[in-house]
Parts: sequence; C-alpha cells; structure tokens
Amino acid sequence: MLVVDDEQSITDFIALGLRHEGFDVRTAGDGRAALRAVDEFKPQLVVLDLMMPRMDGWELCRALAGDRNRGVIILSARDETTDRIQGLELGADDYLVKPFEFNELLARIRAVLRRRQPDLTRVVSAGELSIDTATREVRLGDRLVELSVREYDLLHFLALNADQVLPRQRILDEVWGYNFFGDENNVEVYIRYLRQKLGDTAHQRIQTVRGVGYRLRCRAAAATEA
Repeated sequence: MLVVDDEQSITDFIALGLRHEGFDVRTAGDGRAALRAVDEFKPQLVVLDLMMPRMDGWELCRALAGDRNRGVIILSARDETTDRIQGLELGADDYLVKPFEFNELLARIRAVLRRRQPDLTRVVSAGELSIDTATREVRLGDRLVELSVREYDLLHFLALNADQVLPRQRILDEVWGYNFFGDENNVEVYIRYLRQKLGDTAHQRIQTVRGVGYRLRCRAAAATEA
C-alpha cells in the first residue's frame, strides 16, 4: 500500500492505521516520489491526495491508470462533483473527501482490493499454510487448524509479513492494539499456542530471533536462531 500526501500528519495517521490492520505501507510526499516508490515497492493500491507539489494528484493518477492490478483511491479536500468525476475518469477506483473517518477509508480500500485482486485479499498463504480471510479458516496442507480469535489474528499478521523478523513490541501493537496495557509476554504465550497447534515442536515454522522477536518462515527450514 502506498499513501501519497504532502501533509505528513495525514500520511502518518493513515499508515499507522493500515499497519495495525496488517498492511505493508509506504508513504510519499509528492507525485514524483510516489512514482519512484511505485517502481520500487509495486503497491497493490495507492491512496493519493490531489494538491501536492512537484507533481499533483491529477497527473499522478493519470500516470498510474494503465495498471489494471493496482487500485487508486483519491483522498482530497476538493469536494466538487466535477472533481470527483474528473478523478474517476482519470482512472481512480474511488474518491473520498477530507475530512474522513479512517474506518470508511479502510472499507473502501478493502472493497477496491476485492475488485482488483479478489484471490489475493481472500487467501493469505505462507508455504503450506493458507488463511481464508473471508471464513477465517486456517489450513496446514490439507489439515484444518482450529484457532482462537487471538491466535488467528496473530497468525494472520505473521503470514502477511512472512519471512520478516517482527519485533515483539510491533506484534503486540499490531495484534493486541496500541491501547493494550499488557506486556510482551503475551506474544510469547500465544506464539507457544500457535506452535503447539501447528505441530511446530522444533520451532522451524515460527522462529525465535533472539533479542528481537519472531519470524514465520514460508518454508519450515531448519531453524538456526530458535
């Protein structure tokens, strides 16, 4: 996900919320920086403002319009009907007016992703693991794995960031929430639950990276840090 706006407070706010929902998010402060980020990061969706320096949102939207696999949502204070029509005609999937509610933006993002890449948003895979986000069904190969709500949320977050080392505090913030007053021991406890249910007795699938956190491996290779 790429969020483009010249007001850093807005990009920080949106990025924080989207990361909490499990999205990998980058930000850019103008259209030219956004185009570089698109080339490097290959986002599945771009949320962009219209009034920006160097290259405005109109030009950026026009430049992004050719890729059918990438969604575009305009997020702008311009609320004239003509602006909405122009944005949609330039290729944007949706147009949301500032000020906005984050939950509405999130709902629109998910709707665009469902239309653009339905298979990607429904099933998250990490090696033999598959997570159906619509039914919340988890399978390890052909075996159905029964998880609690918190176990599912934790595994889903690990799978979205497979092969990345995730610090304990980030896991706690993203899965338990930024207002949670517990400590990092909660992460350790639920990692243990997941390992038990996944049959990961050797800690090959969910690795412990000492002094940092955990990593879900797409392939359950021999763990050197567990």
